[in-house]
Amino acid sequence: MTADLEASFDAFATSAAPGLRRLARAWCRDAHRADDLVQEALERLWAAWPRVRSDGNPAAYARTTLVRVLVSDGRRPWRRLEVVHDLLPERSSPAAAPTTGGETAEQVLEAVRALPPRQRAVVLLRYAEDQSVAQVAEALGCSEGTVKSQASRALGTLRARLGATGPTTSPTTSPTTSEEAVL
Repeated sequence: MTADLEASFDAFATSAAPGLRRLARAWCRDAHRADDLVQEALERLWAAWPRVRSDGNPAAYARTTLVRVLVSDGRRPWRRLEVVHDLLPERSSPAAAPTTGGETAEQVLEAVRALPPRQRAVVLLRYAEDQSVAQVAEALGCSEGTVKSQASRALGTLRARLGATGPTTSPTTSPTTSEEAVL
């Protein structure tokens, strides 16, 4: 590879790595594993860099590559042997204090992590990465209708899991914006 290509890849990898790490960390529970998976995605991108650079959208290619690495890694049998947690759970007393905003966010992350891989990918790309339906469909290599149906199923599952602990709204009030209608 020429020095010009190496310099352009280094610049791209430096600027894209934080966003890729955020996506990978939202996907899996272990920050170190997420960094390894981002590294693997960047290695694959390096091999295809001359072609990717000339195509004009390396960020989309990197995101797609990372999602494929994440899905592929989850299929490996040794990944099913253990679940990594940052902290050991504390024993809660029956009269535990009500949940705070931080605990609710953790509950949402746990619910997202419990989704099937494709639904998790759609939710993370669509809502966490703020991608359009067309961009998510392109990244996952599926149709826009599949993205919409997977998003609908995922949001329904999240509502069911978080219904008792999540924010509640009165059945007589209707959402005023499209964002409120989604959640």
